[in-house]
Amino acid sequence: MAYGSALTVLADPTRRAVFERLRQGPRAVNVIAAGLPVSRPAVSQHLKVLKDAGLVEERSEGVRRIYSLRHEGLMELRDWFESFWSESFEAFRAEVEKPRSET
Repeated sequence: MAYGSALTVLADPTRRAVFERLRQGPRAVNVIAAGLPVSRPAVSQHLKVLKDAGLVEERSEGVRRIYSLRHEGLMELRDWFESFWSESFEAFRAEVEKPRSET
């Protein structure tokens, strides 16, 4: 998964709400859909998009599908965000280490 597709997928507020519900652990579709302003089939479609982007995974438990966060997908996104910090720290270090002229 490229970070760009993850950002695009998470830009949708309903999809982001579905994604955030998995923060507390694996959930069945009906549990994820409870209280959301969309139907259970719509939640299933959002989960498919999240799965295709590599952000969630599913497993079967009898006739139910259980969804959970895919940590590898999250790490790719996290690495991209952290690259900004390393660039910022390097720029800060270079600025601090510049020789100062006496005036």
